[in-house]
Order: sequence, then structure tokens, then C-alpha cells
Amino acid sequence: MNTGIIYFIIIIFANTVGAISGMGGGVIIKPCLDFLGLSPLSAINFYSSFAVFVMAIVSTSKQLKNGIKINYILAGSLSLGALLGGKLGDSSFRLLIGLTTSKMVNLIQIGLTIVTLLLALRYSKTSTKTTKNPLLGFLIGLLLGWLATLLGIGGGPINVALLLVVFGLKVKDATVYSIIIIFFSQLSKLATALPHLQADQVHFSLLPYILVAAIIGGFLGALLSKQMSERLVLKFYRYIVIFVILLNLFNGFRIIV
Repeated sequence: MNTGIIYFIIIIFANTVGAISGMGGGVIIKPCLDFLGLSPLSAINFYSSFAVFVMAIVSTSKQLKNGIKINYILAGSLSLGALLGGKLGDSSFRLLIGLTTSKMVNLIQIGLTIVTLLLALRYSKTSTKTTKNPLLGFLIGLLLGWLATLLGIGGGPINVALLLVVFGLKVKDATVYSIIIIFFSQLSKLATALPHLQADQVHFSLLPYILVAAIIGGFLGALLSKQMSERLVLKFYRYIVIFVILLNLFNGFRIIV
């Protein structure tokens, strides 16, 4: 099957799931593309970031039309942090690529992703806290933007878990703020990556497939999220986290042996 069609199918599924749960899709796209092995690691990181960036635009605009209310001070502080974090994360990834092999970097990414997923699963419940401190928002955005870009997962369930625990948001609200963080961290990542596209072996012929799939996935995810209860979204989120942990464990084992 054509590589573009394979990526198209994976990204529609991943971004639909990512838009519903606030995970952003990259946490599924990255290990799936690793498993297929059709592109080098640096190109996979770019494709994943590009897909979730497009999804974030579509999903956020659709959620706003659905009537989701946003605290713009909190959103702004998270966004500023995510912008800087995205740049730092991409720099950290390129530093690792320069210091060691692509296989070792992939193992590091897989290991850190599994740790963050386990933490997200452990803390995926709303706290009694209701702070909206802008400085705290900036620091959380910085951490999440750095981590997401370094790991090549675009966003990740750790976004939702931290937003639930630190700010006491409801799960549907947390998914929206998570997508906002994803948008700005990946905007920064993509801007930083542009001069390196040729060296990263990015194939421009695949980008139209990824673009269309990301738009469809973001739209479907936001549409389905509107129909789902808070409880169902949280349950869906947890099941996807478990699935991605197992997929990353399998990928890591395959690299080691």
C-alpha cells in the first residue's frame, strides 16, 4: 500500500482520538510510525508535529463554536510557556541526535513517554484546587511544550493529567487547554524545524495526505467530544493511555532485541 495512504489512515484515527481526549494524536502517531519503520526518526517527529498542529487548529476552532468557555489569561500563560518549551524541546532532540545514535534517541523517547503515560494514568482525576495563576500556567506550559516536542508526541496525556491536578479543571475543559498548548508548542517546533527539512529526510509528497487526515481527525474528534459525557471522555482517555503504553513497550522491546 502507498505510504501516504497508510499515514492518512493512521493520522485520521490518531487525531480523532487525540482531539476527543486532549492528547493531540502525536502520542499515537509517533509509536505507530515507529512500528511501521517507513521513515527515519527525525522525519517521523516532523510528520507527527505537523499533524497535531493542524489538528489543534481545527479542534480548537470547533470546540469554541461548540460553546466551550476559555480563561484567556490562563490560556495565554500556557501558550507563552508552550512556545518557549517547544523551541527548547526541539533543541534538546537535535542535541541528543548529535550525541548518540537514532536508535538510542528512539529508546530514550520511548522510555520517557512510558513514564509520562504511567504518571498521567495515575493522576488522571480532577483536583479540588481551582488556581488560575498565570506564572504557574507559564511554567506548566514550558514543561509540557518541552516534553511533548522532545518526545515527538505533539502533546500527550500528561497535558490533561497536569491540567486536572494543578488547576482543578473539568476533563473537557482540560482537553481544550491541552490542545492550545499543543498548538503553540508545535508552532514553535515546526518553525525551528523548517531549515532542517532536507537533512531530516522529510518527503513533501506525504504532507498533503497528512494535512487532509489531520483536518478530518480534528473535526471528527471535536464533533464526537461534544456528544460524550465528562465521565465517558475520561474513561476513553484512560483506555487510550493503556493502549499507547503497550505499543511503546512493544516498540522498545523490538529495538532492544
